[in-house]
Amino acid sequence: MKIWRRLQRIGAVAIKNSVYVLPHTEQAGEDFQWLRREIVAGGGEASVCQAAFVDGLSDGQIEALFRAQRDAEYGELARAAAEVAREGGDERESSGGVARLERRLAEIVALDHFGAPGRRAAEAALSRARDRHKTGGRPRTAAARPPRPVHGRTWVTRSGVHVDRIASAWLIRRFIDPKARFRFIAAQDARTAADELRFDMFEAEYTHEGDRCTFETLVARFGLSDPGVAVIGELVHDIDCKDGKFGRSETAGLERMIAGVVRRHTGDDARVERGAAVLDDLYEAFRGLGA
Repeated sequence: MKIWRRLQRIGAVAIKNSVYVLPHTEQAGEDFQWLRREIVAGGGEASVCQAAFVDGLSDGQIEALFRAQRDAEYGELARAAAEVAREGGDERESSGGVARLERRLAEIVALDHFGAPGRRAAEAALSRARDRHKTGGRPRTAAARPPRPVHGRTWVTRSGVHVDRIASAWLIRRFIDPKARFRFIAAQDARTAADELRFDMFEAEYTHEGDRCTFETLVARFGLSDPGVAVIGELVHDIDCKDGKFGRSETAGLERMIAGVVRRHTGDDARVERGAAVLDDLYEAFRGLGA
């Protein structure tokens, strides 16, 4: 049951009783590797493979399975939102219910790889629930407390850093932990010391949350409100998540520059150092324009 729940959380769909699939992405590969490790540690057997169906199910049928699963989740959320909108009671409790549904919607959207049609109805139902519990024209939500300051910690992430990890390392060292040290490990290596902080890896302290990339998670969790950082976060999001959410004209330029950094430098430390120089200049440009 624990493994089944984990499979649901990462958005995998069942082809047969013991065969689950995800679209072939780096994140999906990491999720399945972590899950395989957990199964083996518990005395079971599991394999992770890259596969293409040559007979039986077509790609379109597999995509339909993903859409059906997300539609069921969107439907459940829409019903819960409708219930919240109908209920009276304590305003604080109602607002808390809306906030939980907003987080749940973000989780489903992050796993909606093929555009399930139920998303629109779920968003509309949640919007009605949100409007129902507005106070003074603004939703009443509890402010998130930023975590305690961190100083001189070792921050651990996956090796082979690319845009989100490069940008997150820059953000950490410039705005969160100026004396931060970085350690890069294989994706399947979960061994970290008690005082180390992990980012942009499976079950890390700071990683993707809902539809946020790791950079955005760090900005939110540490309460950073710098406008230049916010713009860089939008660029990193669109490059990393590939959903065109913000659509800024500078995105393609930053993507090409990071691709050049990655191609020129094979070492993670060199990539982080060179990427930081690029992002320092970009930050100054956005800050100077009051972006």
